[in-house]
Amino acid sequence: MSVPPITDGLWFAVPLRSHGFGVGVVARSSADGVLLGYFFGPKRPYPPIANDLVDLEATDSIFVTKFGHLGIKGGSWPIVGEVPGWDRSKWPMPIFIRYEELTGRTFHVVYDENDPNRRIREQQVAPGVEEQGPKDASFGAGAVELRLTRLLDE
Repeated sequence: MSVPPITDGLWFAVPLRSHGFGVGVVARSSADGVLLGYFFGPKRPYPPIANDLVDLEATDSIFVTKFGHLGIKGGSWPIVGEVPGWDRSKWPMPIFIRYEELTGRTFHVVYDENDPNRRIREQQVAPGVEEQGPKDASFGAGAVELRLTRLLDE
């Protein structure tokens, strides 16, 4: 089976390391394979069908991150498909948080709305903000699987 183009609004299942599946959606994609995804529970015994996902919204996600496309391209993450009515504006590019442990400084990191691999700017913010948003990181497929497994097994 050939993999469809990876575009905004593509839903996929993520195999969990314990058992079952989580769900993700591509909210942004870049030409070099860096994606922005929203990830969801609950843990499911099988990959869902598109109709199972029509009511999910960005605010329902348990994890938002930039990640690589290899789980989708390589076929280890089953494609669910596209849900009718995808509206990109409802799945925003978040402001990411970068915390420097050595200096104790915290930054808001802003990426291009159309390219999750193109950082536009960063701005130092008050201490304590490091827990108030998604971390500025890029996960590989295995790291996404581990993180989602941990979140859904708690």
